[in-house]
Amino acid sequence: MTVALMWEARAVPGRGEELLAWAHAQELAGKPLRREAFRAPQDRVLVITWWDAPYDAELPELPEPAGDLVNRAVHRWRFESMGTA
Repeated sequence: MTVALMWEARAVPGRGEELLAWAHAQELAGKPLRREAFRAPQDRVLVITWWDAPYDAELPELPEPAGDLVNRAVHRWRFESMGTA
């Protein structure tokens, strides 16, 4: 089974590039099948990691960034792959 972990944070205005660099620099305690980062307006950063694991497996996730870098708590979601649409 493939599980996707999504991590999304919103940087303090004007610090989106710094948050993106911070996210890229974070090491995980395991190697995902794939890891991809995205950015969006309002200095938002999204990181998705894909894992070969059961849905409820304990998997390494990106931590919370320093409070002075983000303007709200990180949002996290977990999805199970259902194949292509």
